[in-house]
Amino acid sequence: MSFLIVVSCQVPAAANTLSGFLQTVSPTDMVPGADEFSAVEGAPPFVRAEKGGETAGYVFLNTDYVGTIGYSGKPIDMLIGMDREGTITGVKLVEHHEPIVLIGIPEKRIVEFLSGYVGLKVGDLAMQSSDARPVDIISGATVTVMVIEDSIVRSSIKFARALGLAGLGGGTSATAAIRSLDPSVTGTETWETLLGDGSVRHRRLTVGEVNEAFAGLNDPKAAAHPERGQPEETFIDLYMAPVSVPVIGRSLLGENEYKLLAKRLEPGRHAVLIFANGQYSFKGSGYVRGGIFDRIHLVQGTEAARFRDRDHKRLRDVRAEGAPDFKEVGLFVLPDSMAFEVTEPFRLELLVQRAVGPVDKVFLTFDLEYRLPDRYVRIETPPAFATTAARATQASQTAIAEAEEAPKLWKRIWRGKVVDAVILGASLILLTILFFFQDILVKYPKLTERVRLGFLAFTVVWIGFYAQAQLSVVNVLTFFNALVTDFSWDYFLMEPMIFILWCAVAASLIFWGRGAYCGWLCPFGALQELLNRFAKRVRIPQIRVPWGLHERLWPIKYLVFLALFGLSFYSLGDAEKLAEIEPFKTSIILKFVRDWPFVLYAGVLLVIGLFIERFFCRYLCPLGAALAIPGRMRTFDWLKRHKECGTTCQICAHACMVQAIHPEGHINPNECLYCLNCQTYYWDDHRCPPMIQRRERRERRQALSTKNRAPAGPKPSPAAPAPQPEGPGE
Repeated sequence: MSFLIVVSCQVPAAANTLSGFLQTVSPTDMVPGADEFSAVEGAPPFVRAEKGGETAGYVFLNTDYVGTIGYSGKPIDMLIGMDREGTITGVKLVEHHEPIVLIGIPEKRIVEFLSGYVGLKVGDLAMQSSDARPVDIISGATVTVMVIEDSIVRSSIKFARALGLAGLGGGTSATAAIRSLDPSVTGTETWETLLGDGSVRHRRLTVGEVNEAFAGLNDPKAAAHPERGQPEETFIDLYMAPVSVPVIGRSLLGENEYKLLAKRLEPGRHAVLIFANGQYSFKGSGYVRGGIFDRIHLVQGTEAARFRDRDHKRLRDVRAEGAPDFKEVGLFVLPDSMAFEVTEPFRLELLVQRAVGPVDKVFLTFDLEYRLPDRYVRIETPPAFATTAARATQASQTAIAEAEEAPKLWKRIWRGKVVDAVILGASLILLTILFFFQDILVKYPKLTERVRLGFLAFTVVWIGFYAQAQLSVVNVLTFFNALVTDFSWDYFLMEPMIFILWCAVAASLIFWGRGAYCGWLCPFGALQELLNRFAKRVRIPQIRVPWGLHERLWPIKYLVFLALFGLSFYSLGDAEKLAEIEPFKTSIILKFVRDWPFVLYAGVLLVIGLFIERFFCRYLCPLGAALAIPGRMRTFDWLKRHKECGTTCQICAHACMVQAIHPEGHINPNECLYCLNCQTYYWDDHRCPPMIQRRERRERRQALSTKNRAPAGPKPSPAAPAPQPEGPGE
C-alpha cells in the first residue's frame, strides 16, 4: 500500500517529532514515578519511561499510530503515557491548530477532559464499540473533542497491540502461537455433536430474565412495560456458528448451500449462521426500511461489524441431522472492512429494545460468546522475534494498515445527529418553499411578518444555541486551505449541521445570493434583528446612516475578508485568531461564557444594533462578504420593482432594514438580506404609491361601470307635463 511506503520513508522524521515533543514534558508527567526517557526506538517510534533504570511504562505520539485530523485540517498531536499493564497514565496535548481551542475554550477545560482518560485500561476500551463510549463533550468544541477522544482510544489500542500490552496481540514473550484453520478436518456432523462440542453456541433468555434485567436499570418507565408471557417462557433462544469453517458449514447449510457460499467468499472472508426461536426477532424490521440489522452486532477485539441486507440471505431451515425447526434462520457474510479471525474468540451482541412511550425506547444488550473448538484449529509456533523494538515495528505497521480500514469518525458523529439533521433539513425545505412562493406570501403582510419572526426565533434558539450551527469565515478559510494542501472531506463531514448548512448555502447562492443565509439562517444576524425589533417596540430611537457614509462603509467587510483570506495562506492559525472579529463564537457557540474582552466586544455590537439595524451585518461581517462575492453568480432575480421605484417613490428604500436599496431604486444583491419587506410594499395597494394609483383607477372604473349599468327610473306619464327648469328670474 502507498500508505505504508510513506510511513516507512518518514520514520526518522517521526522520531525527531517525538523527541521534540518529549522536551516539553517530564517523565513523571507521563508515567508517575519515572525519572528519565530512553532513546527513541521502534517504527512508529516510542520511548520507555524508566525508573531507576527499569521500564516503568511507555510514551508515544498519537499521530504516529493513527490519523488525527481536526476541523482545521491539521493534526492534533498528543503524547500518551502507558504503563506495562496497558493502563493510560498520562495524556498531554502538545500541538494543534484548532481555532475553538486556540481561542474560546479555557485551557483548564481541555486539561480536565484529557485527565479523564488517565487510569483507563486499554483492554477495556478495546472491548467497547465506539458507539458505546461516552464522550464528555465540551460546549463549543464538539468536533475537536470527538477527534481527540477517537485518537486517544484508537492510538492507545494500536500501541498496546504493537507491544503486546493488556493481552492485545503481539506479546512480550519470545514466541507467539499462530492459530489457523486445520484443512485436514473434513466431513459433516450431527446436530447433537455440533451442539455438544461447542461448534454451535446458543443462549436462551426467558421473559422473566429480560424483565428482571430491565428492572435493574432503575428506570420506572422501563419497569412499567414488562414483556408479555410467563416468566419461564422463552423470550429468545439464540444460536450462532461460523459456517465458513468447512465441517460446520456443510453440516448446517447442506452441501449445495455451502458450495454457493464458498463461491461467494473471497480468501480471508467469513460468514456466520444466526438462527433462533422465541417471541423476539433478532432481525427486527429495520433492515427492510434502511438496510441495516440494528439488533445484532458482531464484535471481535477492537473490530466490530453491523450487517446490511446485502450481507444477508434468508434460509428456511438448518440442515444438520437431528436439528429442530427454527423460526428465523439467517446467513450473514462479514463485511470485508472487518479484520476477522475465525480462530479467535468473538461475540454476538443482541440488542433488546423496549418501548416506553410513543417514540421513546430503552435498550439492553445481551452477549452470545463464541470460541471455535480446538479440533478445527492448527497451532504453529513461529521463530522468536529478535527484540521488543522489532516486534513493535512489525505489529505497529500492521496496526496502522488496519486503522485505515476502521470506520470513519464522521460516520459515528452523523449517527448521533440523525434527528437534528432531519429537523434542519425540514426547516431548509420550508424556507425554500417560502422563497419559491414568495409572491403569494407577501400579499399578506401580517402573515409574512409572523412567519419571519417565527423563523428568526427558530434560527436563534435551535440552529444557534442548540445545534450550534453558526457558520463562520473560518469555515471558508479552512476549505480553501484544504484545497491547496491535502484536501479531504472527512473533517468537513465531522460537523453534520455545519455541513448541511453549507450545502444549502451553496445552492441558495445560485437562486437568492447571500440573503437566504444572512437574512434567515444566521443565528447572530437573527439575534441582532430580534433585539432591534424589541428596541423599536420600546421606542429606542433609530439612526439612519446618511447614504454617502453608508455607501463608503460597505467595503469594510470586504477588506476584512480579503485580509483574512490572504493571511490564511501564510498562517491559517493567525487568520483563525483574527477571525475573532466575528462575535459568533462568543455569543452563539459559547453563549457569552468567555473572557470579558470577548463578551464586551460582542455586547457592544449588539448594543449598537439596537440603534442601527443589523450594524455588524452591514459593515463588518467577513462571512457576509465571502458569500456576497460568489452570490453575484445568481441566475434569478426574484425581487420585483416598479418603474416608479427610486424616481417618484422612495418608500421601499426607507423601509429596507439594511439600506440595500439605492436612491435610484435598484436593489444591491450583495447587501440585500432577503427579508421580503420591500415585496410586501410592492404588492400593497394601500402603502405603495404606484399600487395605490392602480387601485384608485380600478375603483373609479368599477364605480363608472356600476353607474352605467344602473337601471333607468319609471317613465313619466304622457298626461303629465314634463317638469320645466326654473329660469334665473324665478
